[in-house]
Formats: sequence, structure tokens, C-alpha cells
Amino acid sequence: MREIVLIDIAGRDRPGITMALTEVLARYGVTVLDIGQSVIHNTLALGLLVELADDPDGCPVFRDLLFAAHRLGLDLRFTPIDPVAYEDWVRAQGQPRHILTLLGREISAEHIAQVAAVVTRHQLNIEQITRLSGRIPRHPPGPAAGTTPPPASIQFWLKGPVPEISALHAAFLALGSELEVDIAIQEDDLFRRNRRLVCLDMDSTLIQTEVIDELARAAGVGPQVAILTAAAMRGEIDFTEAFQRRMALLAGLGVGVLEEVAARLPLTAGAERLIGTLKRLGYKVAILSGGFTYFAERLQQQLGIDYVHANVLEIEHGCLTGRVLGPCVDGARKAELLREIAAREGIRLEQVIAVGDGANDLPMLSIAGLGIAFHAKPMVQARARHSIATVGLDGILYLLGMREQDLAALDTS
Repeated sequence: MREIVLIDIAGRDRPGITMALTEVLARYGVTVLDIGQSVIHNTLALGLLVELADDPDGCPVFRDLLFAAHRLGLDLRFTPIDPVAYEDWVRAQGQPRHILTLLGREISAEHIAQVAAVVTRHQLNIEQITRLSGRIPRHPPGPAAGTTPPPASIQFWLKGPVPEISALHAAFLALGSELEVDIAIQEDDLFRRNRRLVCLDMDSTLIQTEVIDELARAAGVGPQVAILTAAAMRGEIDFTEAFQRRMALLAGLGVGVLEEVAARLPLTAGAERLIGTLKRLGYKVAILSGGFTYFAERLQQQLGIDYVHANVLEIEHGCLTGRVLGPCVDGARKAELLREIAAREGIRLEQVIAVGDGANDLPMLSIAGLGIAFHAKPMVQARARHSIATVGLDGILYLLGMREQDLAALDTS
């Protein structure tokens, strides 16, 4: 077997380094088996795994490489690779891969150390680390009025088998809660890179309020309805039963209140950025809500949403009757609607993102390729495969592997 050598190159980055070094290798008929490069603060780390040509004297290629590196101000290190170790490395390429995304307002060494500790305890290896969020100025100007700074995000490529993915999810959920960051782990497969549909809950997900609670306050029954809403979202009361009881308390409320509430719906931080970005990339976006079409259709017009499914308020003589038209959009119906939309669009369930905060969202979160509990109740966080609790809805873009520089370029295109 020909000699295999790992060449490690380090130094200040500049144009022409790869060209100069590979031209030397080309003169000696060297085969490149693997290559990897990263640059941090204009400092280069480049690795080349090469196989030397059949030549009893391999020294000339090393000599010429050293000369080229000296001219470029680079440091080189050569490490012979044992043939058996090389074949073991080749066979390992079939090992499962996972992508871990770390999200937070800021990311510190403590966050990375604690994440790496969990990875190590589960006998996984970190193959690559990439920063997805933008570079961080040390004296940044304050954010523009009405805006929040984008999240900080780092992505890790992990290699190795994961016998119990639920145990790994639970470990990262507990760690994220302790450190006040979000940690998501996904299989690195074809579907992770090809999502096509996002289905969003509305109340306390796309908007920062529960509309039914707003209507109840206007009707003077706020405390009674809020208690039922909270219990239903925690899964303590059947959603449909709680919904019917809450609706009955709204009987007689004038329709003029609907317009007043609709005019002040507060969008969740990052909602416009998430939906605007996904729409420009050709995604379909749906609202699947246990709330009301009156409000969901307003958001549809405002944000360019493709599908809306929610409850239709029954109105007689200018007042709410305390009932809705048609069956209640509960958890089972949300999952059914998600399947229907995906089938209509020719999209596999593995390509669907579902986002919600309540127990009635769990059915759709469980069947979507990427199901995310967003600022959810503890029971929902524990049962969902992924959770975002510290950043806005645009944090989902980083779970899709998007980089800040790409998002910025899309925003200006």
C-alpha cells in the first residue's frame, strides 16, 4: 500500500495558499484522500490527507512543500498514517451523524463546555463546529427601536451511534433549562436539509397572547376563562371540553370587540423574519390553530400565509353565541390537517416543521419531521423532540442550518 500522510497546515490566511500547496502535490502525482479547512480571525487551519505516489524516495515532495510553506509564512506538520488505522477510518464513514444546534442570546465557554460534556458522556465525537450567527462586535450600537438582536448560534456535527435518542434529548433539555439556552439535536439526513412546510400554532406561538383570554377580559369573565385555558394547555383538561366551556362564557359578546382585539395582536419576536425568509425560499406556511379564523385570517393577510385552519365563531344578531361552526380544531384535528396539507403539496412528513406551545399541539409535533415546542409548558417541552425557550421564532432558521450571512443576503436581495 502506498504511504498515507496527514499534512497539517497553520498560519495567517491569504489568497493562493491552497493553490500553491496542491500544485506541489500535483507535480509528484499525489492523491488527496481528504481535505478540510477552517479560518478563525484570519488564522488558517488546513488539513490534507494524502497518498504518495509509488516512489522510493518521498522526501522531495515534503521538501518542496516546506519551501512553499515558508514562502507563505505557514507552519507544516507531517504525520504518517498506519494503513490499518486508515481502513478503520474509512469503514467508520457509515456511522450515524447528528447535528446539534446551540442557541442563545449569547454563547459562552461554559455553554460549550457543558454541551461537550453531555456529548462525551454519550460516547459521541464532535467532528466539526461552525458558527451560524454573525460576527460579534465588542462595542455594538444598541438595536434599532422595536427590534431585537438575532440569536447567537453554533452548530456541531456529531458522529457515533445513539441507542436512546430520547435520553439524549432529555439530557439536553435539562441542560438547556439550567443554562438558559436552547439545544436541539437532529439526525443529519437528507430531510433535515430539505424541509418544505411549516405549520404554526397561533395563540402564544405566532402571537404573544391567547385570543380567547383577550375576548374573555372584554366580556368580564377573564379569570374564569384564563384558568380553563391554562389547564387545557398543560393537558390537565381535555382541550375540546375546555374550549366548549370557555366559549359558553363568551355568549353575548358584541362583534365590535373582535376588531378591537385583532387590531392589537402582538406578533411573537422573530415571527416576521421566520415567515418572510421561508416564503422567499419557497416554503409553504400554515396556521393550524385552536383559536379563531377571524384573527388567523388577519395574520394570513399580514404575513402572506398559505393555509389557515381554525375555529369559526358563530355570530347571531351582532353577538357571539358561545359556539363555533363545525368541529373543534383540537390536537387530533391539527395532526390530520398537517397530513392533508403535506399530501396536497406533495411534501413528505419528514419535510414538515410543526411549532406549538400547548398539549393540543403534541399530536402534530409528533408526526412532523421537525416538531418544536416553542416557549411551551413543561409537559410539552418534555414530550416534544425539540424545544425553543430562550429566543424568538427566527431561532428555527438556525435549526435548519441557515447562516446569518446567508439570511442577511436574502434580506437585501
